[in-house]
Amino acid sequence: MKNTIGFLFARRYLFSKKSTNVINIISFISVVGVMVATMALVVVLSVFNGFHDMVAGFFTQFDPQIAVVPTKGKYAPADDPALAEIRKMPEVSVATECVEDQALAIYNGRQAMVVIKGVDDNITQQTHINEILFGTGSFELSVADLHYGVMGIRLTQTLGIGASWDGYLNVYAPRREGQLDLSNPMDGFVADSLLSPGVVFCVNQAKYDRNYILTSTRFARSLFGCDGELTSLEIRLKPGTDIDAVKKKMRGVAGDRYSVLDRYEQQAETFKVMQIEKFMAYIFLTFILIVACFNVIGSLSMLIIDKRDDVETLRCLGATDKQISSIFLLEGRMIAFIGALGGVLLGLLLCWLQQQFGIVSLGNSSGNFIVDAYPVSVHYDDVLVIFLTVIAVGFVAVWYPVRYMSRQLLEK
Repeated sequence: MKNTIGFLFARRYLFSKKSTNVINIISFISVVGVMVATMALVVVLSVFNGFHDMVAGFFTQFDPQIAVVPTKGKYAPADDPALAEIRKMPEVSVATECVEDQALAIYNGRQAMVVIKGVDDNITQQTHINEILFGTGSFELSVADLHYGVMGIRLTQTLGIGASWDGYLNVYAPRREGQLDLSNPMDGFVADSLLSPGVVFCVNQAKYDRNYILTSTRFARSLFGCDGELTSLEIRLKPGTDIDAVKKKMRGVAGDRYSVLDRYEQQAETFKVMQIEKFMAYIFLTFILIVACFNVIGSLSMLIIDKRDDVETLRCLGATDKQISSIFLLEGRMIAFIGALGGVLLGLLLCWLQQQFGIVSLGNSSGNFIVDAYPVSVHYDDVLVIFLTVIAVGFVAVWYPVRYMSRQLLEK
């Protein structure tokens, strides 16, 4: 009952007209300040989520659902019993052997360090590679003894070739075994060549577009001298499979010899940087929120001074000092709550408008960027964290000033 009376007084003090009009203005500014800071948190973190989901979508087209890689060294036996058991799991739809290593590519005097990734023919069932191909040819890895190389679009620019090139692309890799003949340095390299299938891929990620060439595992094993070995086993699961449960099951089979990585773990460094950037944005905007709460402190301080007569009346009616202080505390918390709720709703509205109409664009010229407008993705766990943060900051910000001002007033 006492809390209800305190709430009624706090609500009246917040919404009723004060004797000094400037207090109403400052109270309004306090609510708006908290609301704007909350809205900024919702919008900015949703934009970070949008970029995160967009980048994850790019990797989805190229990376497998699950990759099994050796924990020690680069290569592992392709006939390892643990890998064979993983292949036979009922949840596995497609399993692709991959051989990946660095090499030197040369075409018409232009050269570049590249990553040769040899894959099985079922790579088209493993990933969405066909959706990111450009050119007049088709996706092929080998025909008889001829081997094709499908390279990233930015690598073609480095080598000065297009989606289709004439003749051979020469590829060199260090020889893994044997002694180097110093009189013939080229003896230390394995040389081979690739033909063009007439297509290139575009992942929209520099890591792949600038460095990678896809070819057959047979070519890669010959080039790197690793017959019967692989660098990873890439897996696509059947639709509806619980990825986390399957990962746990595979890790039990693989033991400590292999790491079982999902798409996010395969690109851990990229997503970790994005998470750090998002966290730093959250910290900076929380500081802005704290500054906005100073308006709440100013508003409450002036209100306490304005209601000196009311305080005396309440004391005469039997209200304790604690009950009187709680009235002003409740008002500060109401300002924080209203600002938090209004800011969240306004932020969600702006995110929806951006998703539907792309109000804020990335550039003046269409086609200069991967997307024309800032991507937005609302994660409701973020919204909950923001709401709780605003409430907590608001509650803490008003506690000490209200206690101090109330004590000063009540002692007079």
